[in-house]
Amino acid sequence: MIKVTAKDLAARWQSLGHAPVVTYALIALCCVAFLLGPASGFVPAYGTGDALLAAQNDYFERWGVVPEELTGFAPHSLLTPLTALFVHGNWLHLLGNMLFLYVFGAMTEERLGRLHFLLFYLVTGYLALVVYALAHSSSQETLVGASGAISAVLGAFLRLFPHARVTSLFPFLLFLPLRFPAWIVLIFWFVLQWLAAQGLGTGAGVAYLAHVVGFAGGFLYAWARYPRTTRVRAAAAPPATEGESQP
Repeated sequence: MIKVTAKDLAARWQSLGHAPVVTYALIALCCVAFLLGPASGFVPAYGTGDALLAAQNDYFERWGVVPEELTGFAPHSLLTPLTALFVHGNWLHLLGNMLFLYVFGAMTEERLGRLHFLLFYLVTGYLALVVYALAHSSSQETLVGASGAISAVLGAFLRLFPHARVTSLFPFLLFLPLRFPAWIVLIFWFVLQWLAAQGLGTGAGVAYLAHVVGFAGGFLYAWARYPRTTRVRAAAAPPATEGESQP
């Protein structure tokens, strides 16, 4: 769980050279898409009861990834790994993803630059969903959500800001708010996703493999794009620039 304090937010805002407009725009697009879709329950035109469920299924199948169709190269499915990044299944799905994007996206966007960050987000998110579809090519279960792209942001953050301190709440530590180096928190998160992708965790219906692929892709890209000397300079910024969080 992530804990963001007012002090953390103030320090982040002062530390950024410019507002992370791409991060904010991505969050806004996801929220608008959700509020205008049938999953939010705010649009009467979708009906109620069985009619609403049917509308939700049609909506997800239209804009989400269906592995069997994507791997079969159905023309209408080739863009779905992009559209699926802006579609979420429920409020918890949306809010969890947007919190992660908000916490880790701002500093990553500042380091990469706006256009670079946008392309990085879209390309890694697309590839994460495609790899998942290839690994489950016979599946007809619809996949939606920005988790693959956001996982790539986490991976890049780990490479670029490994020494940033993150405020984390762990159940086995009685939910006490403790601060850890980002590399500890994010590697712990990655291991959990990898174990779940192997079927060793709970959470049926969650595309853990897309999380693993996105995270690994984001980390490896940042590793190749930014040499060690560049990463060290970025990580050596004053304490006020350090980020927070934990998935």
